[in-house]
Amino acid sequence: MKKIIRGAVVGLVAALSLSACGSGDSGDDSNPLSGGGGNGTVTVGGANFPESNLLGELYAQALEAKGVKVTRKFNIGAREIYYDQVVKGGISVMPEYNGALLTTSVDKTSTAATTDEINAALKSKLPSSVEILDSAKAEDKDSVTVNPQTAAKYKLKSIADLKPVAKDLVIAGPSEFKTRQQGLVGLKKTYGLDFKKFQPFDAGAQATLVKLLTENKIQAADLFTTDPTIQQNKLVVLEDPENVFSAQNVTPLVNKSAVDEKAKAALNAVSAKLTTQDLLDMMKRVAIDKDDQEKVAEEWLKKSGLA
Repeated sequence: MKKIIRGAVVGLVAALSLSACGSGDSGDDSNPLSGGGGNGTVTVGGANFPESNLLGELYAQALEAKGVKVTRKFNIGAREIYYDQVVKGGISVMPEYNGALLTTSVDKTSTAATTDEINAALKSKLPSSVEILDSAKAEDKDSVTVNPQTAAKYKLKSIADLKPVAKDLVIAGPSEFKTRQQGLVGLKKTYGLDFKKFQPFDAGAQATLVKLLTENKIQAADLFTTDPTIQQNKLVVLEDPENVFSAQNVTPLVNKSAVDEKAKAALNAVSAKLTTQDLLDMMKRVAIDKDDQEKVAEEWLKKSGLA
């Protein structure tokens, strides 16, 4: 996926103090930057938006169901912060979105678009210390989403339709959306879009973006496609015929030295069951119904026969 405004100081703190950021810590006081948590513990990470932390909780509980000791380190920050920690072993397991991982951290020039193309590129180009496991059918893409009044006013159905009117529109999204190929860089290169203004927000601030869209204080936003408030508020996700936003399958990224075959099997079992509809249903419970992500994850795992 995808993803806020985080100043340099905040990013530095997040990178240097992983042991303090997150929820559900198992009480292991070892330095999480040394070998995935210490004492045989698998450290499961989560990025700076709710779906990533929900997926991290799914992975953590699936591992615990197989007797694996887990430490949770959620709300770490954007990929620009956490990716190196997986490579170095400070994080053992990270829920990822394969297309975004490829073009932001592994090969920024890649034109791979399908799941198979993306995974092949990742397997050939990832650093030797890490690997991807099986991708789920579940997919969550970045999107250019507009409010109904903007869609109607300019007859918008596709991102390409924005070219003559982007100069009059404010678009908002995570701060890193400004510099990513699967973001404003790709939108300008592929569709020729120059927006009136880009308003950066925290990647976890999708509810704020939706509110601003519905109030027409912004006219477009980078929203994750599994956000249930898109449908709730009748927002319009614009089609992407040129595939600026490639396949974004949920895929575990793991540090090889920290994850054994039993742990890999548990993570792959989650991928084998997880669908996009599952993500939509679970995110509705987390984002709208305000259910605890631990409960949501536990119930999905039980329903799926994984706990």
